[in-house]
Amino acid sequence: MAEPGRRLVLVRHGQTAWNVEGRAQGHTDVGLDPVGHVQARVAAPVLASYRPVVLWSSDLRRAVETADYFAAATGLPVSLDARLREYDVGSRAGLTLGEFAVQDPELFAAWQRDGGAAVPGAETDADVVGRVVPALADLLGSLGPGETGLAVLHGGCLKAGLLAMLRLPVSVAPVVRGIDNCGWVVLEEAGFGGILRLVSLNQTARPGDRAPDFAAEPAIG
Repeated sequence: MAEPGRRLVLVRHGQTAWNVEGRAQGHTDVGLDPVGHVQARVAAPVLASYRPVVLWSSDLRRAVETADYFAAATGLPVSLDARLREYDVGSRAGLTLGEFAVQDPELFAAWQRDGGAAVPGAETDADVVGRVVPALADLLGSLGPGETGLAVLHGGCLKAGLLAMLRLPVSVAPVVRGIDNCGWVVLEEAGFGGILRLVSLNQTARPGDRAPDFAAEPAIG
Protein backbone atom coordinates (compact mmCIF):
# COMPACT_ATOMS: atom_id res chain seq x y z
CA MET A 1 0.00 0.00 0.00
CA ALA A 2 1.37 3.40 -1.02
CA GLU A 3 2.27 5.83 1.73
CA PRO A 4 0.12 8.97 1.96
CA GLY A 5 1.44 12.11 0.31
CA ARG A 6 2.68 15.20 2.09
CA ARG A 7 0.97 18.59 1.95
CA LEU A 8 2.20 22.18 1.72
CA VAL A 9 -0.03 25.07 2.80
CA LEU A 10 1.46 28.34 1.55
CA VAL A 11 0.01 31.53 3.01
CA ARG A 12 0.44 35.13 1.99
CA HIS A 13 0.96 37.54 4.89
CA GLY A 14 -1.83 39.81 6.15
CA GLN A 15 -2.55 43.27 4.83
CA THR A 16 -0.16 46.19 5.29
CA ALA A 17 -0.71 49.92 4.79
CA TRP A 18 1.55 49.71 1.73
CA ASN A 19 -0.68 47.02 0.23
CA VAL A 20 -3.61 49.40 0.53
CA GLU A 21 -1.63 52.29 -0.95
CA GLY A 22 -0.26 50.17 -3.79
CA ARG A 23 3.39 50.70 -2.82
CA ALA A 24 6.05 48.22 -3.88
CA GLN A 25 7.25 46.58 -0.67
CA GLY A 26 9.91 44.11 -1.75
CA HIS A 27 12.39 43.67 1.10
CA THR A 28 11.22 46.81 2.92
CA ASP A 29 10.28 45.70 6.43
CA VAL A 30 6.68 46.88 6.67
CA GLY A 31 4.44 45.51 9.43
CA LEU A 32 0.77 44.51 9.34
CA ASP A 33 -1.92 47.16 9.57
CA PRO A 34 -4.99 46.65 11.85
CA VAL A 35 -6.86 44.80 9.09
CA GLY A 36 -3.88 42.52 8.54
CA HIS A 37 -3.84 41.57 12.21
CA VAL A 38 -7.54 40.67 12.04
CA GLN A 39 -7.01 38.62 8.88
CA ALA A 40 -4.21 36.62 10.50
CA ARG A 41 -6.15 36.07 13.71
CA VAL A 42 -9.21 34.79 11.79
CA ALA A 43 -7.13 32.55 9.52
CA ALA A 44 -5.13 31.02 12.38
CA PRO A 45 -7.67 28.45 13.67
CA VAL A 46 -8.56 27.38 10.12
CA LEU A 47 -4.93 26.81 9.24
CA ALA A 48 -4.37 25.04 12.55
CA SER A 49 -7.09 22.56 11.57
CA TYR A 50 -4.80 21.30 8.77
CA ARG A 51 -2.70 19.98 11.70
CA PRO A 52 0.67 21.19 10.40
CA VAL A 53 3.76 19.73 12.03
CA VAL A 54 6.13 22.54 11.01
CA LEU A 55 5.70 26.30 10.53
CA TRP A 56 8.11 28.32 8.40
CA SER A 57 8.07 32.02 7.55
CA SER A 58 9.86 34.71 5.63
CA ASP A 59 11.94 36.78 8.02
CA LEU A 60 10.29 40.06 6.97
CA ARG A 61 8.13 41.66 9.65
CA ARG A 62 4.76 41.41 7.88
CA ALA A 63 5.24 37.65 7.44
CA VAL A 64 6.58 37.09 10.95
CA GLU A 65 3.66 38.98 12.53
CA THR A 66 1.27 36.82 10.51
CA ALA A 67 3.09 33.62 11.44
CA ASP A 68 2.98 34.52 15.12
CA TYR A 69 -0.83 34.12 15.07
CA PHE A 70 -0.43 30.70 13.45
CA ALA A 71 2.18 29.71 16.01
CA ALA A 72 -0.21 30.58 18.83
CA ALA A 73 -2.98 28.50 17.22
CA THR A 74 -0.82 25.47 16.42
CA GLY A 75 1.66 25.48 19.29
CA LEU A 76 4.50 25.30 16.74
CA PRO A 77 7.65 27.43 16.78
CA VAL A 78 8.25 29.67 13.77
CA SER A 79 11.33 28.85 11.72
CA LEU A 80 12.48 31.95 9.81
CA ASP A 81 13.94 31.56 6.33
CA ALA A 82 15.16 34.57 4.33
CA ARG A 83 14.74 32.54 1.13
CA LEU A 84 10.98 33.06 1.50
CA ARG A 85 11.26 36.85 1.17
CA GLU A 86 9.34 38.78 -1.46
CA TYR A 87 10.97 39.86 -4.71
CA ASP A 88 13.58 42.53 -4.10
CA VAL A 89 12.10 45.41 -6.13
CA GLY A 90 15.28 47.48 -6.05
CA SER A 91 14.96 51.21 -6.61
CA ARG A 92 11.19 50.85 -7.04
CA ALA A 93 10.71 50.13 -3.31
CA GLY A 94 8.21 52.41 -1.60
CA LEU A 95 6.76 53.79 -4.83
CA THR A 96 3.28 53.45 -6.25
CA LEU A 97 3.09 52.80 -9.98
CA GLY A 98 2.04 56.39 -10.54
CA GLU A 99 4.99 57.72 -8.55
CA PHE A 100 7.37 55.37 -10.36
CA ALA A 101 6.08 56.57 -13.77
CA VAL A 102 6.54 60.25 -12.83
CA GLN A 103 9.91 59.78 -11.14
CA ASP A 104 11.57 57.96 -14.03
CA PRO A 105 9.39 57.59 -17.17
CA GLU A 106 12.10 55.80 -19.17
CA LEU A 107 12.78 53.23 -16.45
CA PHE A 108 9.05 52.77 -15.91
CA ALA A 109 8.59 52.00 -19.62
CA ALA A 110 11.51 49.55 -19.52
CA TRP A 111 10.05 47.89 -16.41
CA GLN A 112 6.71 47.44 -18.17
CA ARG A 113 8.54 45.70 -21.03
CA ASP A 114 11.12 43.69 -19.11
CA GLY A 115 9.99 43.49 -15.47
CA GLY A 116 12.52 43.32 -12.67
CA ALA A 117 15.48 43.01 -15.03
CA ALA A 118 15.13 46.68 -15.91
CA VAL A 119 15.16 48.10 -12.36
CA PRO A 120 18.49 48.65 -10.58
CA GLY A 121 18.85 46.24 -7.66
CA ALA A 122 15.69 44.27 -8.47
CA GLU A 123 15.45 40.50 -8.65
CA THR A 124 14.28 38.65 -11.74
CA ASP A 125 11.81 35.77 -11.82
CA ALA A 126 14.75 33.37 -12.10
CA ASP A 127 16.43 34.91 -9.05
CA VAL A 128 13.32 34.43 -6.92
CA VAL A 129 12.51 30.94 -8.17
CA GLY A 130 16.14 30.03 -7.53
CA ARG A 131 15.79 30.67 -3.78
CA VAL A 132 12.09 30.07 -3.06
CA VAL A 133 11.85 26.64 -4.67
CA PRO A 134 14.79 25.15 -2.72
CA ALA A 135 13.23 26.52 0.48
CA LEU A 136 9.87 24.93 -0.31
CA ALA A 137 11.59 21.70 -1.31
CA ASP A 138 13.40 21.68 2.03
CA LEU A 139 10.10 22.25 3.84
CA LEU A 140 8.50 19.38 1.93
CA GLY A 141 11.51 17.18 2.60
CA SER A 142 11.20 17.78 6.34
CA LEU A 143 7.78 16.13 6.37
CA GLY A 144 6.90 12.50 6.86
CA PRO A 145 4.17 10.60 4.98
CA GLY A 146 0.80 12.32 5.32
CA GLU A 147 2.22 15.33 7.19
CA THR A 148 1.52 19.00 6.47
CA GLY A 149 3.93 21.92 6.40
CA LEU A 150 2.75 25.52 6.73
CA ALA A 151 4.73 28.46 5.30
CA VAL A 152 4.10 32.22 5.36
CA LEU A 153 5.51 34.21 2.50
CA HIS A 154 4.59 36.99 0.07
CA GLY A 155 2.30 37.44 -2.93
CA GLY A 156 4.84 37.64 -5.72
CA CYS A 157 7.27 35.00 -4.52
CA LEU A 158 4.42 32.69 -3.48
CA LYS A 159 3.01 32.74 -7.00
CA ALA A 160 6.44 32.22 -8.58
CA GLY A 161 7.19 29.35 -6.21
CA LEU A 162 3.77 27.80 -6.73
CA LEU A 163 4.17 27.67 -10.51
CA ALA A 164 7.67 26.24 -10.25
CA MET A 165 6.64 23.56 -7.74
CA LEU A 166 3.89 22.55 -10.16
CA ARG A 167 6.45 22.51 -12.99
CA LEU A 168 4.66 25.27 -14.84
CA PRO A 169 6.53 28.01 -16.73
CA VAL A 170 6.51 31.58 -15.44
CA SER A 171 4.83 32.55 -18.73
CA VAL A 172 1.50 31.20 -17.39
CA ALA A 173 1.56 33.62 -14.44
CA PRO A 174 -0.84 36.15 -16.04
CA VAL A 175 -3.63 33.55 -16.18
CA VAL A 176 -3.20 32.40 -12.57
CA ARG A 177 -5.00 34.49 -9.98
CA GLY A 178 -2.87 36.27 -7.41
CA ILE A 179 -3.21 35.43 -3.72
CA ASP A 180 -5.10 37.80 -1.42
CA ASN A 181 -3.66 38.96 1.89
CA CYS A 182 -3.91 36.00 4.28
CA GLY A 183 -5.10 33.80 1.43
CA TRP A 184 -3.44 30.44 0.91
CA VAL A 185 -2.84 27.64 -1.54
CA VAL A 186 -2.65 23.91 -0.85
CA LEU A 187 -0.28 21.58 -2.67
CA GLU A 188 -0.59 17.86 -2.11
CA GLU A 189 1.46 14.91 -3.30
CA ALA A 190 -0.08 12.10 -5.29
CA GLY A 191 1.43 9.52 -2.92
CA PHE A 192 4.59 10.01 -0.86
CA GLY A 193 7.37 11.21 -3.15
CA GLY A 194 4.93 11.75 -6.02
CA ILE A 195 4.21 14.82 -8.10
CA LEU A 196 2.57 17.81 -6.47
CA ARG A 197 -0.91 18.86 -7.49
CA LEU A 198 -2.86 22.02 -6.77
CA VAL A 199 -5.74 21.31 -4.39
CA SER A 200 -6.81 24.81 -3.38
CA LEU A 201 -6.03 28.30 -4.71
CA ASN A 202 -6.55 31.57 -2.83
CA GLN A 203 -8.61 30.15 -0.01
CA THR A 204 -9.47 32.70 2.69
CA ALA A 205 -11.01 32.38 6.13
CA ARG A 206 -14.11 33.66 7.88
CA PRO A 207 -14.80 33.24 11.57
CA GLY A 208 -15.79 29.64 12.30
CA ASP A 209 -14.37 28.17 9.09
CA ARG A 210 -12.59 24.82 9.17
CA ALA A 211 -10.13 23.27 6.75
CA PRO A 212 -11.69 20.96 4.12
CA ASP A 213 -11.13 17.21 4.21
CA PHE A 214 -8.73 16.17 1.45
CA ALA A 215 -8.61 12.52 2.47
CA ALA A 216 -10.85 11.20 -0.28
CA GLU A 217 -10.61 11.76 -4.03
CA PRO A 218 -13.72 13.39 -5.54
CA ALA A 219 -15.88 11.19 -7.70
CA ILE A 220 -15.37 11.53 -11.46
CA GLY A 221 -18.37 12.26 -13.64
